[in-house]
Amino acid sequence: MPRIFGREPALLLAFVAALVNALPGFGVDLTTGQQAGINSAAAMVVAIVIAVIVHDGLGAAILGLIQAAGSLLIGFGFHWTAEQQAATMLVATAAVAMWTRTQVTAPVPAKAPLPSLTSVPADPYGG
Repeated sequence: MPRIFGREPALLLAFVAALVNALPGFGVDLTTGQQAGINSAAAMVVAIVIAVIVHDGLGAAILGLIQAAGSLLIGFGFHWTAEQQAATMLVATAAVAMWTRTQVTAPVPAKAPLPSLTSVPADPYGG
């Protein structure tokens, strides 16, 4: 499957969201519900594409679905401030990142192991 914008499929989603949100400023008559629906659809599609491309993209799919669900709720009249939306996505992103960290390992080992604590020279000042 081809990559979207190289290695940055999230860039595509951000571009679509910015474009949709900017269209009314240029005279395109979109209601907030229509904007939310378009952004939700884009978020869901990108989440699914990311999950397929990386073969282990459950975290990306979860975040995309949370963003899509939030957009749909707002589109259907759920009143959240921009700060509440940002805080929700921040908590969701942190939770998924913490989960992802337990699921993955680096494909390449560290270049040099860290020295052990016993190999540190003694403190000449007695500390």
